[in-house]
Amino acid sequence: MKDLPNPWLSLTSSLTKSEIVKTSMKKNPFHKIIQEKIARLIPAGGSQKSTAQSEMAAPAVHTDSSKQSPISISWARHQDEVREAQRLRYKVFAEEMGATLKPSQEGLDVDIFDDFCEHLIIRDTESLKVIGTYRVLPPHQAKQMGCFYSDSEFDLTRLRHLRHKMVEVGRSCVHRDYRSGGVIMALWSGLGQYMKKNDYEIMLGCASVQMGDGGHYAASLSTLLNSNHLTDIEYRVFPRLALPVEELNNQLDVDPPALIKGYLRLGAKVCGNPAWDPDFNTADFLTMLRMEDIHPRYAKHFLGQ
Repeated sequence: MKDLPNPWLSLTSSLTKSEIVKTSMKKNPFHKIIQEKIARLIPAGGSQKSTAQSEMAAPAVHTDSSKQSPISISWARHQDEVREAQRLRYKVFAEEMGATLKPSQEGLDVDIFDDFCEHLIIRDTESLKVIGTYRVLPPHQAKQMGCFYSDSEFDLTRLRHLRHKMVEVGRSCVHRDYRSGGVIMALWSGLGQYMKKNDYEIMLGCASVQMGDGGHYAASLSTLLNSNHLTDIEYRVFPRLALPVEELNNQLDVDPPALIKGYLRLGAKVCGNPAWDPDFNTADFLTMLRMEDIHPRYAKHFLGQ
């Protein structure tokens, strides 16, 4: 398969790391995120790291019939529990999937959004080990932060009027020994109860697809989703670094990955073409789930109705 070209090179080839550091001194957190991404794309010694995985997506779900441990759902109450979630994220994203994350001596995945987020935690009640997590950025905290994480990947101008009732979810992952449907459903149940309790109306986040084949699967998935699962035009977003869908084989016969398929069954829609996240080497599809659009079949579990 043909390798995916690096569209950032045209932006970074004329920049030096010192110039990027100087530019990144801006106070705006959005600019800081963009500059960090660009800085990591400039090859050190002429080489580039290849990465995998994503922002919102948990790895593919596999039913493990041999693992029947009971699980519990909770929200992090103090910083020690947040660090447990960050440690799981690092194990999955950096150690297992090879993502380029900010260096961490403690083996934690940490970024500037974590302090503004609520952290959903799934535990094995026998070992008390954290086995699944999501982080949630509510609208008042996004306002305090200055942006959503998704702002760094997409132009969200058309969603501006929804920000006061929109929650962003991300950094979802599940421990490799517990990737069963039960853990995923527990995560979604926790999110649904949170949305209901706080009377939020919209859940937004990046559903990510790995690009080990050079991006052809992701491009073909984009064709499929654009034909059947797009939001209305007034809710479309535009990737800041678009996956070059037209330059790839976008006509493969593909099936959506388990996570995206689950979102679609709930009633979620895709907000437009995917962005390329170079840190994780994934195609990110911004998905929107309106609580009023949840399929009745899943409302009982997701919302407790």
